[in-house]
Amino acid sequence: MALDYRKCAEEIAKLIGGGSNVISAAHCATRLRLVIADNSKIDKKALEEVEGVKGMFESNGQLQLIIGTGTVNKVYDEFLAVTGVSAASKADVKAAAASKMPWWKKILKTPGDIFVPILPAIVASGLMMGIVEAIPKFWPAFGETDWFSFLDLVANTAFALLPVLVAISAARVFGGNVFLGAVIGLMMVHPSLLNAWGVGTAETIPTWNIFFYPIQQVGYQGHVIPVILAVLLMSYLEKLLHKIVPEMIDLFVTPLVTVLVTAFATFTIIGPVFSILENYVLKGAEWLAGTPWGATIMGAIYPWTVFLGLHHMYNVIEAGMIAQTGLNTWMPIASAANFAQFGACLAVAIKVKNKKTKSVALPASLSASLGITEPAIFGVNYRFMKPFLCGMAGGAVGALFGALFKLGAPVYGVTGIPAIPAVNNIPLYLVELLISAGVAFALTLIIWKEEKPKEEAAPVPAVEQELPTVSVIRCASGSIMQPVKGNVIAREAIPDDTFASGVLGDGIGVEPEDELVVAPFDGKISSVAESKHAIGIEGNGMELLIHVGVDTVNMQGDGFECLVQEGDEVKLGQPLIRFSREKIKAAGYSDTVAVMLTNSDDLEGVECGVK
Repeated sequence: MALDYRKCAEEIAKLIGGGSNVISAAHCATRLRLVIADNSKIDKKALEEVEGVKGMFESNGQLQLIIGTGTVNKVYDEFLAVTGVSAASKADVKAAAASKMPWWKKILKTPGDIFVPILPAIVASGLMMGIVEAIPKFWPAFGETDWFSFLDLVANTAFALLPVLVAISAARVFGGNVFLGAVIGLMMVHPSLLNAWGVGTAETIPTWNIFFYPIQQVGYQGHVIPVILAVLLMSYLEKLLHKIVPEMIDLFVTPLVTVLVTAFATFTIIGPVFSILENYVLKGAEWLAGTPWGATIMGAIYPWTVFLGLHHMYNVIEAGMIAQTGLNTWMPIASAANFAQFGACLAVAIKVKNKKTKSVALPASLSASLGITEPAIFGVNYRFMKPFLCGMAGGAVGALFGALFKLGAPVYGVTGIPAIPAVNNIPLYLVELLISAGVAFALTLIIWKEEKPKEEAAPVPAVEQELPTVSVIRCASGSIMQPVKGNVIAREAIPDDTFASGVLGDGIGVEPEDELVVAPFDGKISSVAESKHAIGIEGNGMELLIHVGVDTVNMQGDGFECLVQEGDEVKLGQPLIRFSREKIKAAGYSDTVAVMLTNSDDLEGVECGVK
């Protein structure tokens, strides 16, 4: 049976708090990507049960609903029509999500923003490098051919000039001119500089004496952090100069000053200081990845960093390892962790009876085997928790094996099956993957049990809602019925000067005998107080305020339950607010309900009182 796209979109909109709770919406090939204003309004459990939604997870400030290729775009179109939200690009959604992040998460997110765009170049070069270096092991004569020399050149270019790629991407992220960023990157690997890898064997290191300050003429071929910081300075300086330099000379002065100042700061402070710090960071990472206990811990906690959206910060470490040593020993840890989540998710897919869960778990597990673990983690493993923990155990064991046998690859950004051609020892790498997935798979089969659906209690016979029949306010536009049972009093008798004086319009008061407010006419909810004690309704040109109690705003919602939300269409007699008379009186306030026609001055024939 074909999916009802409209119904799917309407249910999603309802369960996330309506269109007013959506900051931005876009979609990719398989997922609906939403940035939500108030996450507390999301009914996550119910969302997962919506027909058409195969899974959901939150990542980097986005609520992502897995719907599927060829379907998500149709649901998205209906979602826009239902909610009234404007279409946005994925970049717009990412920007909206980023604006909601705390400052520390924005800092950790930056490396991912810089390195993810250059992944295709790194992956292509790394895989080619692995293949080119593997062929001579089986065919030694190939290593002496022109073909080997040519392919080696092609494979190594991205790594030899990695600072240039990093500089261009960093300039884009920091809002600087990408061509000026490229100049800074090229400057740091200029052929006239002493190659950074040759510093240790050089007899003397040439220097420039500028302002009586000796500057070493050394390149930064093996570094990425100094490049990022140099481009950050460049971007900030460029934007500052654009603001203060007159437009007439801006085209000439700003680029010139930006490049000169950045170059001087890079070779005098940023490069020398942060290259040393980066060396310490990389040595620490290599030591951690190379020690059995360190690799075990990282293999276990790696999925948590994916869950928190912080795993892209490893790109700096991996790129630095490749640039300096040519071997990324962090990749086997990530591969072990990711492939273990594949094993756990696959076990769920095999063991689960629920058809919807099975339809989500199987493709999610296959995705995880290719290194894309978010669907498996958010849609299945973390949702049931025990498979997630079993995956952590499998990742720990697999990472330990990788560290013991010194596995690595000249590439980052790929894990699992796609990384096979690049690793330095393919047979042992395959063993690592089998260990990781096998441990997680076996533990999940043993430990995790599918929860049986709770037997639904016999439905309580529905009590037919009695429609209000007493008219309390009348005008040319229509009648307003009594919204709560009780004794109707004149507006002037309401124990609140604001209401009694009529400054908010004409109306009546009700001394309630019941604790339920219902809609006094067919209309639309125009406002809902944050403290849930008051609500606005519009219809037929009438604008009505129903205010439960006097000064009850001070109760901050305690004792009140609002049953509708802003924008809802309501019918006569539909429940709107439940409240506790006991709590209101215990707080020392009057429970009188004020019913005020706030635009009474604009209406003809307004008459208040029971009729």
